Amino acid sequence: MAVRQAATAGTPGPRREEEAALLFERAHYRHDPRWLLPVTPRLCLACALELLPDPGVSLVRKKHMLSCFQDALVRHTSLVTQLVSQDQRVCIHFISVLFGLLCSMEDGSVTNLCIEVLIQITTHLKLEQTIHCLLDECHKELCNMPSMRGSLATLTLLGKLVDAIPALADELVMEHGNLMEHLLRGLVYPSEGIQASVCYLYGKLYSSPVAAEMLSGHFREKLFPLFLSILDGAQTKELQINCLGLLRQLLKYDLFVSMIMNQDGMEESAKNIEGSSGNTSLPLVLKKLLLSRDETLQVASAHCITAVLVHSPAKHAPAFIHADIPEFLFEHLSSSSEVLVWSSCNCLTLLVEEPLFFSKCHTVYGIEAVVRSLQGSLKMNNIELHKQGLLLFAEILTRQPEEIKLFTSSAMCRDAGRALQEAVSSPVLEVAAEALKATSAFLRKDHQSTPPVQYGELRALLEAMLNRCAEFSQTLLSRRPLGHASSRDSEKAILQRGKFLLSTLEGFRSACRLAIEFQSEPSAQENPFTAPSAKKEDTLEAFSEFLLSACDSLCIPMVMRHLEQTTHPALMEVFLSILHNLFVIVPHMKEKFSKKLASSSFIRLTLELKARFCSDLSHSALNQVCSNFLYYMCLNLLSAPEKTGPPSKEELSAVSELLQHGLPQISSRSPESLAFLSDRQYMEGAARQRQYCILLLFYLAYIHEDRFVSEAELFEAVQSFLLSLQDQGERPPLVVFKASIYLLAICQDKDNTLRETMVSAIRKFLEGIPDLQLVYTHHPLLLRFFLLYPELMSRYGHHVLELWFFWEDSSYEELDDVTSAGQPALPASLVVLFQLLRSIPSILLILLDLIYSSPVDTAHKVLNSLRTFLRRNEDIQVGGLIRGHFLLILQRLLVEHGASPSGASGNLPLLLSLLSLMQLRNVSEQELDSVAMKLLHQVSKLCGKCSPTDVDILQPSFNFLYWSLHQTTPSSQKRAAAVLLSSTGLMELLEKMLALTLAKADSPRTALLCSAWLLTASFSAQQHKGSLQASRTWGLALYPVPCQVHQTLSVEMDQVLKALSFPKKKAALLSAAILCFLRTALRQSFSSALVALVPSGAQPLPATEDTVLAPLRMSQVRSLVIGLQNLLVQKDPLLSQACVGCLEALLDYLDARSPDIALHVASQPWNRFLLFTLLDAGENSFLRPEILRLMTLFMRYRSSSVLSHEEVGDVLQGVALADLSTLSNTTLQALHGFFQQLQSMGHLADHSMAQTLQASLEGLPPSTSSGQPPLQDMLCLGGVAVSLSHIRN
Repeated sequence: MAVRQAATAGTPGPRREEEAALLFERAHYRHDPRWLLPVTPRLCLACALELLPDPGVSLVRKKHMLSCFQDALVRHTSLVTQLVSQDQRVCIHFISVLFGLLCSMEDGSVTNLCIEVLIQITTHLKLEQTIHCLLDECHKELCNMPSMRGSLATLTLLGKLVDAIPALADELVMEHGNLMEHLLRGLVYPSEGIQASVCYLYGKLYSSPVAAEMLSGHFREKLFPLFLSILDGAQTKELQINCLGLLRQLLKYDLFVSMIMNQDGMEESAKNIEGSSGNTSLPLVLKKLLLSRDETLQVASAHCITAVLVHSPAKHAPAFIHADIPEFLFEHLSSSSEVLVWSSCNCLTLLVEEPLFFSKCHTVYGIEAVVRSLQGSLKMNNIELHKQGLLLFAEILTRQPEEIKLFTSSAMCRDAGRALQEAVSSPVLEVAAEALKATSAFLRKDHQSTPPVQYGELRALLEAMLNRCAEFSQTLLSRRPLGHASSRDSEKAILQRGKFLLSTLEGFRSACRLAIEFQSEPSAQENPFTAPSAKKEDTLEAFSEFLLSACDSLCIPMVMRHLEQTTHPALMEVFLSILHNLFVIVPHMKEKFSKKLASSSFIRLTLELKARFCSDLSHSALNQVCSNFLYYMCLNLLSAPEKTGPPSKEELSAVSELLQHGLPQISSRSPESLAFLSDRQYMEGAARQRQYCILLLFYLAYIHEDRFVSEAELFEAVQSFLLSLQDQGERPPLVVFKASIYLLAICQDKDNTLRETMVSAIRKFLEGIPDLQLVYTHHPLLLRFFLLYPELMSRYGHHVLELWFFWEDSSYEELDDVTSAGQPALPASLVVLFQLLRSIPSILLILLDLIYSSPVDTAHKVLNSLRTFLRRNEDIQVGGLIRGHFLLILQRLLVEHGASPSGASGNLPLLLSLLSLMQLRNVSEQELDSVAMKLLHQVSKLCGKCSPTDVDILQPSFNFLYWSLHQTTPSSQKRAAAVLLSSTGLMELLEKMLALTLAKADSPRTALLCSAWLLTASFSAQQHKGSLQASRTWGLALYPVPCQVHQTLSVEMDQVLKALSFPKKKAALLSAAILCFLRTALRQSFSSALVALVPSGAQPLPATEDTVLAPLRMSQVRSLVIGLQNLLVQKDPLLSQACVGCLEALLDYLDARSPDIALHVASQPWNRFLLFTLLDAGENSFLRPEILRLMTLFMRYRSSSVLSHEEVGDVLQGVALADLSTLSNTTLQALHGFFQQLQSMGHLADHSMAQTLQASLEGLPPSTSSGQPPLQDMLCLGGVAVSLSHIRN
């Protein structure tokens, strides 16, 4: 009673009643308290031992006690375990009680509780004796059963016990072997519940490899045929599931798989087994389950098929294929169950390894289901499903026979491509990697040949693939850890990126291969369904160009970044094969692409790969790919050189054979290659070919600025190579010798020169070459090489310079007519040429010959180069050299083409232009030597044989004559004028030119007319100055004495004035030239023996004033004055100077004949308006020289109506405030004249101002006063030779 009270004290009523139900009141008071569980529920083990077997206790109370005991085991495992394990005998008795209850009860819920409690106690106690006790009880129970009717609970307990303690499987088989017979009895018992329990137990037994091996005979002889029959006839899901579970365990072993799949063996065994049907096969049984509507059974069936196929797809797949199982698996791909779809994909992946799968056309039937399943699964988050679906798709695409078309419509092919595009863009790396493999298999000709070919879709797929790879590469780079990161993690990341990049490149290579295969398919060139007027974008050509662009912008950068960290031979093999394929895919771009690759060091890269991986005959595939890539790239580079003519077909064929045999043999590093090239020992044919290949590779690399070997070492190696050839009496192929010459020229140090023996050897090699162009490579250093050695220059200088200028891209016109203050940088090619010209002036003679004899384009380049050289190197005196050679050319031309020199050579104007430029270089006045005088004679003779239309010849000739007259000493001017005036043809030409002044149309002759008027004015001035008389013929004398002018030039004064009154547009220089002529004529009072004024037709009777002004008329004076005023208003500086000079000469002419008329002309009111118009040109405009001269002129004629005393004072005030040091010499001279004129007229009333101005002007004499640089007097304006002083004064 004390125990009971202690147990129930302090417990609420309902609770107390609940706990009282757990105690056996009649006996509990006798029980020791140690058997009482100290926590809720307050179980007493002793009470349980007495209560549970008592038949008088209700089933409900027993069930409640078992439930509470199970709950206590779960909640207080350690306390209950301690309670039960206090006494082993009590423990065993308790298990026996529970087992007895299990066997005696028919209530399923009580049975399940007993099983759960027994399993939990056994597993928690872990006592072998307890376990053996339970096993013995089970065995004894089964043995004592006359029928298997009541064995369900025992069998279930055994199954769950072996499941909880897997090691019991071996013990059961070894120590209770006859138990298997009872299991067979249960298997044939007509209760699917018992059969299910037996199958469950069998499954647990066969899960142990040891037990399975011991039971193999049992399975073969007794279980095998019976089991399949039961599975085939199972009606309840429990039996079906347990049978499939047993099957899954059996299918783990090759032995059982072979037995089950052996149809003949199964039928033979079935004869000896009661209850089995001999015509049952596993494929048919599983097919039946696949057709069921139960998803669990379908998944289990697919798993079993997979388990069979894993052992040997080739051996077992035909049975499933003949059973049409693939058809139902494809149908299951449309299921909404991810597990079923994954299982079906897994099973199909194994089935496709059997060729019979394709010959039965299962893929043609199922590919649409695969694509749709893939599209649907990609919208889910099941990564494993994504991977398995892509794996199946890749296997089908890879293994599908070419003769059986997989995609029967372009729409299905498009859907497949879009699904792959989505997959490769997956953020999950494993999914994207599987998609890359599928993409590579998808890009097959037989998969894409259904018209029309979806090039746009293929392009989108490749773009997604490449962008995903680039994104992955960038992600790894951005995640690179800072500091001391784990090298293992870093290596793993690099390896992972390399694998992904390799898969991407394999996919891209498949696309390249596809493009190559489609080149021979006319129907694949473009979409045949495109309208004729529509823009054709979906074409093979556009796709091919995309492949090239994508490789250039994505593939190459990704591979090069990866190479910075590691080099993988397989990856490089795929990469180089892609580059090789692109040469074939885009043939019109192969040369340009090859040049870009070569300039990006791909020759060096490929040679380093061969040296690193192919030197020991390993990686033969990589060696072949490298050699093929180099072969095609070298041929492309050699067949389309940068700036030389392509080699002939015979040369290319020879080089092709040489490279084909030699490149695979090259696998040495650069130093070893140089040493081999330098070897002067006797070389056999194969070794010599290898040397040729090495030399060509160095040559092409150097051409494209990839100088990966030392220039000095290569320079010596090439010399040794050439001397070796000479020693053996061999002549290298032209391309090889071309490479040798180029490398010698490029690698030669500025301070290092070739030995005479080497130069001699090179010349001997060159003598055997029919045309230098065959071995010419366009480079300034090659030009230097040929011109540096006299032995080579004397023989090949002319030809190499001609080739050099012919292949120059620029004509250097942008360098022409550039002042020294703003000289642009010279191109590198001209720098080298100019250095040679400075050190070897005789090259100039070759250039002169080139100007005369070369094609016009080449001659223009030579001329512009020479012009630039002469302008930038004024310190070099080469004028005599050039003029002397030019004189010889000109004499030869006049002898050979005397009648029509204009047709002699199209380059003659260029030579004359150079001659005039040489004359312009003479800044200071120089005496004309005999060569100069002969040139004047020959040029004037040449002009006399030309017509006014020969502008190209006459313009530079006139420029030369004009500058010759104005850039020499007075004594030379007289002799030069005598030579020129003696040329009757020249004089007649000038007369024709002057008559063309009023031609209506603007033509290129405008510049020539300027020169004609300037020359006429110069001749007239020189003739008048020398008092030459017109009576004696000059003949051909070069140094005549003053004599009569042979040819008089007739000029119509009215036509001249008309030209000034109505000037041509943009012809200010022509007006200035005419004014220069008029000024000269007015100063000579029209008394020149060279120029005669003639009337322009019927003239009116002269007035009195006309008689005074003769040969001018007053109307002509007015016309001239008006013309001068109009020209002055244009405010052109040069034209204004000429106008003022002409006005000065006119007023002097008028003043000498009629001072009143001169004063009248000077005092015209319009002159005031003209002056103030000019003064309105800007601040301090009165300091312009033409305005100062004009004011001086008006002051001289006391034209106060034009310029008043007050206004003169304002001008003087402005001059006093101006900074005279900034004025030009011309302005200062005009200011001197203005100031002197005022002094002579006494207009300087303010003596202090007069003294200040006088002191300023005296302190700054005109010759040195200007702070500005002196203006060059001789200029070329618009192609016309002009002397500023001549026009101004």
